[in-house]
Amino acid sequence: MRLLVLLCWLLCLPLAQAQVRPFDDIVDSGVLRVAVYENFAPYSFKEDGKARGVDIDLANALAEGLGLKLELLWVTPGERLDDDLRNFIWKGHYMRPGVLADVMLRVPYDRDYSQKRNDVGELANEQVVMFAPYQRERWQVAYDSRRLPEVPSIGVFQFHPIGVELESVPSFYLTSVFAGRLARNAHHYPGPAAAFDGMRKGEVDAVMALRGELDWLEYQARDPQILNADNTYPNLGRPEWDIGMAVHESNRQLANAVEETLDAMVRDGRMAKLYAAYGLRYELPGLYQDVQ
Repeated sequence: MRLLVLLCWLLCLPLAQAQVRPFDDIVDSGVLRVAVYENFAPYSFKEDGKARGVDIDLANALAEGLGLKLELLWVTPGERLDDDLRNFIWKGHYMRPGVLADVMLRVPYDRDYSQKRNDVGELANEQVVMFAPYQRERWQVAYDSRRLPEVPSIGVFQFHPIGVELESVPSFYLTSVFAGRLARNAHHYPGPAAAFDGMRKGEVDAVMALRGELDWLEYQARDPQILNADNTYPNLGRPEWDIGMAVHESNRQLANAVEETLDAMVRDGRMAKLYAAYGLRYELPGLYQDVQ
């Protein structure tokens, strides 16, 4: 009973109002706070206690470009991206009262999402600016050619088992496309790494996940018999999308400064090198493809 009373009391306490740091305050502090997703290899993860990944290297480069040191804020994904933006960009989390990131990485750069409205017609993320696309991501199928010679279409998985992450877009897609005819061959795993390991053990013949995740797993496996399928995904709403960053709406000066550093990295090839260091294929976001 006393525990219940304590919990109720804690929930009723006014939260410390998180303060967005203006650009001048960020510069004066000598530190850039960047939010990245935890346990999300190859983009942001820890190995032997050290932060690694494409987004970690990018965050370091952005901080260095501003003449600042990097401070990482590790994000545990919420149920929705809106929750993550609220907790790390404009309001703060009750477990970290008063703490906000200056920049958040790996945010979809999508006009429809940025203009999304809530139940009362207001912009759902009006306090957030999503900017600086730096990568195009897409869904990918990798397969073991020793058991599956080719993947001419996704329909081949009516006859071959394929691994997917639980409660993911590939899971929903493969259990619903073609009137559910692939569902019995969709095997579920805790994550892409577990599904990939299942493929190497012969439990499944293929895996569907983010291209970047599969590139990283293939890079570590160094197995020439594991190949990437080159096919489309019928009735998959968004097979590819651009990834960018987010700052608070009031911090456009910071966004402009960060974007200047990022733009130079994309154009001079440094961004592609960050990806290559982890065995990833780098695809320019649409903003840069349109001007080529």
